[in-house]
Order: sequence, then structure tokens, then C-alpha cells
Amino acid sequence: MKKVWIALLAPPAIVLFVWLCGEVVMHLWNWLLPMLFGWHTVTFWQALGLLLLARILFGGHGMGGPGGGGGPKRWQKRKWDRMTPEEREKFRGRYQGWCGPEAASQQVSESASQQGSQSAG
Repeated sequence: MKKVWIALLAPPAIVLFVWLCGEVVMHLWNWLLPMLFGWHTVTFWQALGLLLLARILFGGHGMGGPGGGGGPKRWQKRKWDRMTPEEREKFRGRYQGWCGPEAASQQVSESASQQGSQSAG
């Protein structure tokens, strides 16, 4: 029964969401950009095109959610899970001091010693 309600409500909700986003982009563009930069106003369809272009250029393409592609973090976790304890220790040793509290204190002490050597010379 729950799937029937979702199937009935999802298409109009998606259309409403797309329409609302297009209207928001159009009104913001037409309110700000012609006044600030002298650019032309846009229509609703141009605003939807801008929204789609921004999604393609800057968006995550919806891959990060549950069941999605997951991106590099999921790939790194799978790789880490497949490592043997010896490989993990070797990895930790290779990258130790690159980040974390040890790296920060190491960078502070290095910059202080560099400043001391510059003022002495």
C-alpha cells in the first residue's frame, strides 16, 4: 500500500520541485544580474538550463547517497579492507607524519627553526 502512495505522489512532487527550482533560479538571476552586471534576463527554460549546467559542472550527480556510487571514500575503504595487517602497517609507516597532530607539531617546529636560522644569518 505504501508503494502505491509513493508511486502516485512521486511524479507530481518531482515536477513541482523542478518547477520551483527553475522559478527560484530565474527570479534570482533576473533580480540580481541585470542590475549588477547589465546582463540580460532569462526565461524559465533558460533558468532550468542554467540549473542543469551547474549540476553537471559542480554537482555530485547524486552518487554519494545510500546505494549510490560512493566515490573515492568507499573505494578507499574497500582497498583498506582488502589489505593484510602487514600491508596496513607498511601504509601507515609510509604516510606517517603527513597529517594529524604529529604533522602539525612537526611543521611548527620546522618553521620555527627556519625563522631562527634566517634571523641568525
